[in-house]
Amino acid sequence: MKVTLPHMGNIYVAFSALFRALNIDFVIPPPCSRRTLSLGARHSPEFVCVPFKLTLGNYIEGLELGADTLLMAAGPGLCRFGYYAKLQAEVLRELGFQFQVVDTQPFEGGRITGIAKKIRWLANDAPWPKVIAAVRFALAKIAVLDDLERIIHCVRARELVKGTATKVWQEAIRAIDVAADSRTLHQTKTDYIEKLGSIPIAEDEQPLRVGIIGEFYVVLEPFSNGDVEIELGKLGVEVARTMFVSEWTKISLFLSALGLSPKREIFRAANPYLKRDVGGDGWESVGETVLYATHGFDGMVHLAPFTCMPEIIAQNILPTVSRQSDIPVLTITCDEQMGRAGLVTRLEAFVDLMRRRRRAPLHQGRGLNLAQSRKGR
Repeated sequence: MKVTLPHMGNIYVAFSALFRALNIDFVIPPPCSRRTLSLGARHSPEFVCVPFKLTLGNYIEGLELGADTLLMAAGPGLCRFGYYAKLQAEVLRELGFQFQVVDTQPFEGGRITGIAKKIRWLANDAPWPKVIAAVRFALAKIAVLDDLERIIHCVRARELVKGTATKVWQEAIRAIDVAADSRTLHQTKTDYIEKLGSIPIAEDEQPLRVGIIGEFYVVLEPFSNGDVEIELGKLGVEVARTMFVSEWTKISLFLSALGLSPKREIFRAANPYLKRDVGGDGWESVGETVLYATHGFDGMVHLAPFTCMPEIIAQNILPTVSRQSDIPVLTITCDEQMGRAGLVTRLEAFVDLMRRRRRAPLHQGRGLNLAQSRKGR
């Protein structure tokens, strides 16, 4: 059995650790590329969103490398994402591939152990203590990656030599990927925090601050959004987001299962504009815009896959939120037609707009230096 799954940011690092610990043969598809997107778009329904196309391309590339078992995300909810696993499996079988599907619906039978049982099944019914230890180590890797990425967001906007933080970030991902135990992982985190701290920066710089919101996949998969966070960093903009895999895991696998609602504040903030869940992350996009405005951010970048209904609903509400909360919002529609040059031009214009606003008396003093920024996270 050779298992593969699609990319979404650095989630492959966690699954590599999990499968290595359980002796499961794992085929990592090549990173998302123009070929991945071209393969997915060619065999997808015309109006389906870019997450469907890219993940389908990942599966095709994984199957080409010899995978025979596909780990596919599935689940309930208002978004059509819940149907993707079945539809993608049908497309792939029509293309002549032979495989079996393991869906990753975590709440099978209403119990949190659903995904853990499937992982155990993939590991030939390995003992539960071994499965639990492997899952914990995988989650620890994701937490370390997310902690470092938050620091990267601060440093990238202030570094004197643009691109330095991104190079360190790529080294850190590789080092975390090969870390074989918790002690090595902890030391790796410490080492890269020091490396990031040694990058020369403009100490007193108070860069523009932009909140990143939108659909989960396009926020977390850099290829799908044209590396928007890196491009904003090159323009001297500090980005922030609440959406991280570790946060999703904590909320979806643990807190929600216990009946807790950590997003209550977001939904309360969205309530004057949108009173109910519209599927996907549309409700969160509206509520987080209100909250980021309250915390003095200079602007918002809203990432929405083309034809994504929840984000289309949010997009139509955000102009009112922008006007009443006094925060500019730039919506970027992500699909295979999006070009890097056009994206950068739009970001440059948006940054110019925010810089002019920052100079206005009403908005002066909104920036934070590095120490204040890290303290606020």
